[in-house]
Amino acid sequence: MLVGLKEQIQPDKWKIADHVINLETSIIREILKISSQPGVISFAGGLPAPELFPLEKLKELSAQVIDKYGFKCCQYSLSMGILELREWVAQRTTDKGMPTDPDNVLVTCGAQQGIELLARVFIEPGDYIITENPTYLGALQAFNYYRAKYATVEMDNDGMIIDQVEDKIKKYKPKLIYTVSNFQNPTGITMSEERRIELVKLATKYNLPVIDDNPYGDIRFAGKPVPELKSYGGDQVITLMTFSKIIAPGFRIAWMNAHKSITKQFEKVKQCTDLHTNAFSQYLMYEFVSQGFLEPHIEKIKANYRAKRELMLKVMEETFPEGVTWTKPEGGLFLWLEFPKNFSAKELLPKAIEKKVAYVYGQPFYPGGEGENTMRLNFSNATLEGIDVGIRRLAELIKENM
Repeated sequence: MLVGLKEQIQPDKWKIADHVINLETSIIREILKISSQPGVISFAGGLPAPELFPLEKLKELSAQVIDKYGFKCCQYSLSMGILELREWVAQRTTDKGMPTDPDNVLVTCGAQQGIELLARVFIEPGDYIITENPTYLGALQAFNYYRAKYATVEMDNDGMIIDQVEDKIKKYKPKLIYTVSNFQNPTGITMSEERRIELVKLATKYNLPVIDDNPYGDIRFAGKPVPELKSYGGDQVITLMTFSKIIAPGFRIAWMNAHKSITKQFEKVKQCTDLHTNAFSQYLMYEFVSQGFLEPHIEKIKANYRAKRELMLKVMEETFPEGVTWTKPEGGLFLWLEFPKNFSAKELLPKAIEKKVAYVYGQPFYPGGEGENTMRLNFSNATLEGIDVGIRRLAELIKENM
């Protein structure tokens, strides 16, 4: 470096775009940094159980992928995703009663990229989006980057209250409707069949795309299955799905299912983001599913999460004070707590970390910033022993601070 230059270099004074400066970091990621301290029992993240990752099978299949596909699995690939995997997705979706062609499917780098592509394609500054209240924080981050606004719809135990939706459409003229219809993140609530039908009818009436963010749909371990939104709405619905929750998240393989005219738009946008999703990971996921390992593996996940959820609910029933309510999800990874209005889950968090237990307070999941008296608990990542000990620690803290 030239003498005297180092003192003149000031990256902290470079002009960053205002909308990037104003973008908030993920509170979940920040809490994960804190909760990674030794001895902390964390219910904070949305992490699948690591002990369920099929490492030995993936190790075996990795060698098979190299032997079978050679340079293809290491070369640049199609922006839409490898054909083999898209054909498998299309067939599996069709078998579920939703006719799908490989050209309807675009493979993404995690479902989060799918949300980001949706935002790029649809959202201009000031556009409104209809969301549940609360809703997935990662979606809010993606939409906020493009300076979206929100027309929020309240929820009950049957999901989004559809009676509110038409008035929101008329008032705000939104670009799209975003929902996590199955085992919602953060609440764990599943939208009822009746409301799915009503939502699709309204979306069709006003020609609005419905985005069904569905990473948890395969992880139902209790209750009666509900048909997917796309089975009612067809091409009115754009579905996002992923292998992150049913195989392993580190491979970042997910997909979007939409009308062909829309996937072409997503393809154009993806080309200017990352060219294509990791080819080796796509072939690896394809070999895992095409050789028949997926469905037995999902059953293993469901049994594990059922036991963890049941234990968490049991200990909460035994130890939590009156005035606290919570959801009882039939699948997925989360449940949701509500406290009396004067209770702050945000203010309690530092005390919880001191007691070696972590959670995510609910406020960031609300587009309007309310919900300080709520929290989300993840039951998939902790051990049974960790759930027992951690929930008892949390109960003690809540009693002391209510």
